[in-house]
Amino acid sequence: MAGTLALITAPAPTAAADPCPDTEVIFARGTGEPPGVGGIGQAFVDAVRAKSGTKSVSVYPVNYQASADFGDGIQFAMTVIDGIRDATNHIQAVAATCPATKMVLGGFSQGAAVAAFTTAADIPPGVPAAFVPPPMPPEIADHVAAVALFGKPSNRFLGDAGAPQITIGPLYAPKTIDQCASGDTICNGAPPGQPTAAHNSYIANGMVAQAAQFAVGRL
Repeated sequence: MAGTLALITAPAPTAAADPCPDTEVIFARGTGEPPGVGGIGQAFVDAVRAKSGTKSVSVYPVNYQASADFGDGIQFAMTVIDGIRDATNHIQAVAATCPATKMVLGGFSQGAAVAAFTTAADIPPGVPAAFVPPPMPPEIADHVAAVALFGKPSNRFLGDAGAPQITIGPLYAPKTIDQCASGDTICNGAPPGQPTAAHNSYIANGMVAQAAQFAVGRL
């Protein structure tokens, strides 16, 4: 009788929560920002969550230094490469362990360069293959729903800094929104120099919200 009563009164087992989110935002912060996704990154994550309804949205801040030491070209290049390596490794890990999760890759300023290089189909010309992670396998693109870039350094800016030009991988280009605010000299092709106020205007000018709508529309 006691055994029967125990069976009756025992709580029903609850289903384990799904460890895989519906969406994951992978974001690389801008130059000199503290670890995390940075101010523009957090605003973008918040906007994606607000527009996603009941879907779960997790966030992964790309783990890299985001160095502001432009004077040391080699060290600066290595921090960008570290970011590319961390982003590619994480994207591939999520694709393997959570194949139904849709990823949104993003970045601001230097982080936008990291995110853009992460999509590349080939190693840029002149870059030793031993120093950079290999391009992600083509099938990984099926798991990345959108790419959102804010204030990505122009090819002129990169060239004057001795860095290779950015080419968005062809599998990612149709799902990429590349935002450059009016007057932002980092991304608009102006001669290299200190960033203008426009470089930090992406929240106020509505481009973060626009990019979030773009991304959510592809989830």
